[in-house]
Amino acid sequence: MSHLSERPTNPVVGQDLPHESAQLHVTGAALYTDDLVLRTHGTLHAHPVQAPHAHARVTGLRTAPALEVPGVVRVLTASDVTGVNDAGVKHDEPLFPDEVMFFGHSVAWVLGETLEAARLGAAAVEVDYEPLPSIVTVREAIDAESFQGAQPHLERGDVETAFDGAAHVFSGEFEFAGQEHFYLETHCALALVDENGQVFVQSSTQHPSETQEIVAHVLGVPSHEVTVQCLRMGGGFGGKEMQPHGLAAIAAIGARLTGRPVRLRLTRTQDLTMSGKRHGFHSRWRVAFDDDGRLLALDATLTADGGWSLDLSEPVLARALCHIDNAYWIPNVRVNGRIARTNKTSQTAFRGFGGPQGMLVIEDVLGRCAPLLGLDPADLRRRNFYTDGQTTPYGQPVRHPERITAAWDAVVASGELERRREEVARYNAEHPDTKRAIGITPVKFGISFNLTAFNQAGALVHVYKDGSVLINHGGTEMGQGLHTKMLQVAATALGVPLSTVRLAPTRTDKVPNTSATAASSGADLNGGAVKNACEQITDRLRAVAAGRLGVHPNDVRFEDGVVHAIGGTGEQVPWAQLVHQAYFQRVQLWAAGFYRTEGLHWDSSRMQGSPFKYFAYGVAATEVEVDGFTGAYRTRRVDIVHDVGDSLSPLVDIGQIEGGFVQGAGWLTLEDLRWDESDRASRGRLATQAASTYKLPSFSEMPEEFNVSLLEQAHEDGVVYGSKAVGEPPLMLAFSVREALRQAAAAFGPAGTSVDLASPATPEAVFWAVEEARAAGEGHPDDAHVEVAAPGDPGVRPEQPDADARPMQPESERAVGAGARP
Repeated sequence: MSHLSERPTNPVVGQDLPHESAQLHVTGAALYTDDLVLRTHGTLHAHPVQAPHAHARVTGLRTAPALEVPGVVRVLTASDVTGVNDAGVKHDEPLFPDEVMFFGHSVAWVLGETLEAARLGAAAVEVDYEPLPSIVTVREAIDAESFQGAQPHLERGDVETAFDGAAHVFSGEFEFAGQEHFYLETHCALALVDENGQVFVQSSTQHPSETQEIVAHVLGVPSHEVTVQCLRMGGGFGGKEMQPHGLAAIAAIGARLTGRPVRLRLTRTQDLTMSGKRHGFHSRWRVAFDDDGRLLALDATLTADGGWSLDLSEPVLARALCHIDNAYWIPNVRVNGRIARTNKTSQTAFRGFGGPQGMLVIEDVLGRCAPLLGLDPADLRRRNFYTDGQTTPYGQPVRHPERITAAWDAVVASGELERRREEVARYNAEHPDTKRAIGITPVKFGISFNLTAFNQAGALVHVYKDGSVLINHGGTEMGQGLHTKMLQVAATALGVPLSTVRLAPTRTDKVPNTSATAASSGADLNGGAVKNACEQITDRLRAVAAGRLGVHPNDVRFEDGVVHAIGGTGEQVPWAQLVHQAYFQRVQLWAAGFYRTEGLHWDSSRMQGSPFKYFAYGVAATEVEVDGFTGAYRTRRVDIVHDVGDSLSPLVDIGQIEGGFVQGAGWLTLEDLRWDESDRASRGRLATQAASTYKLPSFSEMPEEFNVSLLEQAHEDGVVYGSKAVGEPPLMLAFSVREALRQAAAAFGPAGTSVDLASPATPEAVFWAVEEARAAGEGHPDDAHVEVAAPGDPGVRPEQPDADARPMQPESERAVGAGARP
């Protein structure tokens, strides 16, 4: 066992503790970025001037009318940028564009004494546009060959030979939608400038260091003139990793020009229409199986809808390619990736970061093909699990693959799946108009940033003369419990009670050059740094204690606020007393900690290496009931066993598993992003731009029975206190919901029926799958009439099915349908 993962006696980590800000959250006392406005005198408010075109050239911009509006102080335009007019790390995102690239793109910002004054001023700004042709859908981009960024290629084995010798070959097409982050707190920044010109930005950001970097280069100043702080976020989910930077820069420009604080907070509609979302994907695939149902080969092309600029689309696509195998051994693989450039918001990071999209492809393939192979979908999945000694398509050994099987068997046993499947079969035989099904799916998710350099973290730990402790680290808190875990790590490493330790807000002038709180690596990286800083301090204190106790320093122990020695006199020195003594001996009582993830190497040009520290595993089984008349459904029961190693904070981890699962179920079944695809003037407009039109999971979608447990005996060596990441992997447990819906829809047809299921699998989509199953029962599966909503007009259905909804032509045995969205 490594020193990093080894736990002392009676550690604070592993205890069931509530979130460190839980009481503040539920009482409304927790401060968020926008709450600071009430504490800031003379604040100006910013409002965007948004373009009413998906693609257009700005030919004229007149700000004078806005300045005549009472309360308007200034209009910010490109001429006000003293540095670089770009807010993207790829230098392809003009902060003030002269070419509008999506409907709602901001071309100027108005500052007002009140938000209403700024809004009226923005409405008064006169802008001339020259409309240009636009590309709204990923299919349009593919047809137009509108691509951007890298086009990665991943290959292993002899794919063509495997297909030539396979007993079963299927091919298909699958397009699935993105997802809106819909964090409770919209994007927000508050910028101030002091008497020395130092810029201080309070921002709701997952990546304060990058916000600092972007603000600095927009202003044309070095980074040491900009400080960024994040108190906490009301949710992030990846949407605040890249997107806050330009908004913070707008506030900073305004503060520098006016000498007054500037507050920028997007309304919900502005946030929905201006910020990026999860990437939707289009995929084409071929798959080969042997007579035993074992995967032989996969050949696929994944096209990510990147929107108007690159943002994080390249690493999102790379992670999708690296997760297309999920938990399955595929000896021969060829996957090509590309990024579509469309006139939509620039799509960005979202919980899972491409992993869910890649894994959804193989899960959809197995779900469609299992009936055609005459196999139960659960059996097909289980027989293709990784085993010891096998490697991923990109060459990384799969460590602890037995945990996939262990979690699977635990779910089968604790969820009583054998008994319940018999009950489902009886229910379906007795109920012609409703059907039930149980879907079970695994998760294997790699933990670390795609870019190796990001796998580092820092921390600053202060021990004061009275023995109290203050910790700073580079991670941000968005409700996921990172701060709670860091308090537990510090208390454990110092050997003090949790009440001794306090945590300070995340600031770039305390811990510099930090990575984003993303990639599920917040606890791994920052926990390693906090532990390192604490151990530097205890090493110094150990020498002081050894002199007092008359023992060798290696025999000194720190436990629960007292210091004692193994084999000593039995004397116990209170922690605070030892700290006080150390101060008078001029011993340094603070330390800067650092951690870097070891063992990573990745060649992105070849898509080969070991980019992940380890894999997180999990299994979920979901039972659903579908109404054959409407496609409406309910989730009856969910059973989950998830691998978090030796949990740092079990209550926090279980909450993350529950929340991740529900968010994944929302993406796969409810949350339906719709852009106007018509040729009207509103083309490219996001139609689902409010909670009234974009459906989120609510209490009514919660499973009636929800069982979550952590995998036992899952210590992970080489990670802080033997733990594993928990932020992203649980989202993909929701594949079990979608596969259960597919199986329930197929149950309306004869045994062996394979149905396509759109994503999101809304009740409408499930209804079409039910109709497909019924048509198969009538003996006309390929001629089934499937009504599909006309593009941009979900209320009108054409008389003939969309071509993309029909099964493709057979390649060698039978092709599987397109899975198009209705």
